Amino acid sequence: MRSFPTFVVVAAVVLISAGVRAQEAYHSHDADLFARLAYDTSAIVSDDAAARHICVAVSRDGGYRIERTLITGTERLQGKLTKEQREQLKTLLDSEKFRAVTSNHGGLIRQDSESFAAEIRGALEDGTPHEIGHEAQRVHWLNADGENPFPESVAKVVDWLKHFEAKDAKAFEYAEYPDVCPVIGLRRIQPSVAQNGKP
Repeated sequence: MRSFPTFVVVAAVVLISAGVRAQEAYHSHDADLFARLAYDTSAIVSDDAAARHICVAVSRDGGYRIERTLITGTERLQGKLTKEQREQLKTLLDSEKFRAVTSNHGGLIRQDSESFAAEIRGALEDGTPHEIGHEAQRVHWLNADGENPFPESVAKVVDWLKHFEAKDAKAFEYAEYPDVCPVIGLRRIQPSVAQNGKP
């Protein structure tokens, strides 16, 4: 019986590894990308409108695609950020405190978790230009069982994601743009590993 959970974990690692490699190849060719942001929670959300999974990809000209998983299902919408949304996002991502955040990958998930991931390149066209170079700034923060709360600068970006309003948006299919979410490696396997470790 113990070999089955081990087989499931190994199979999941192999499949996720292949997916991550494919995503990384696709991501590297997206020259118009400004940022990809993601928030995930394992907590049970009672409100139908509250999202357990949110990913937003924003291009340099302010175009966006958002993928949200609600209790009612997954929605994928695309549109253009309003001037206010552009200014808010630029302020949040350009802040010194956010730029100084280092990733936190640790933590064994026993019950609940929330995570944030970001991949940021260049600047919005109407913003003050700052060059990061060819390498994207990547941030990943895992808050396992409330033991590693998000830093204030990350919490503000998460709040922006949770309250993002997709105005005048149109639906798009996954096949049209499959990589709205940033690449964060193999970290999604942790809840399964934690569950299989229980006696």
